[in-house]
Amino acid sequence: MKKSIIFVSLLLVLSLSACGKSSDNNNNEGAANNNAGNTGTTTGQTGGNAAAGNGEAIFKANCVSCHGNNLEGAVGPNLQKVGAKYSADEIAGIVSNGRGGMPAFKGQLSDADIQGVAQWLAAKK
Repeated sequence: MKKSIIFVSLLLVLSLSACGKSSDNNNNEGAANNNAGNTGTTTGQTGGNAAAGNGEAIFKANCVSCHGNNLEGAVGPNLQKVGAKYSADEIAGIVSNGRGGMPAFKGQLSDADIQGVAQWLAAKK
């Protein structure tokens, strides 16, 4: 009985840590690549279209392992209609500070990257 509880606990810990670990390996490279490729390109553009466009790429580099390629959810919840439930600011807060089993990305992604992901997800209704 104890062995099965330990096994289930270990499996849960490994599953939850997968979200943070995959993003650790790609975050710095992905953020650097996104920032390097966007130097000066978003300045002067109106609205959040450029940030939202980058939001999809940032999501794919950091969030797919838990939320799935099609936002269908896996370890993390389904995000296909997250914009109907939360505003871009609320989503940015969740991405920044984490929630439940989700790690905080505040120190791993720039504020602009977090806003881009939040705007992109907020459009999912």
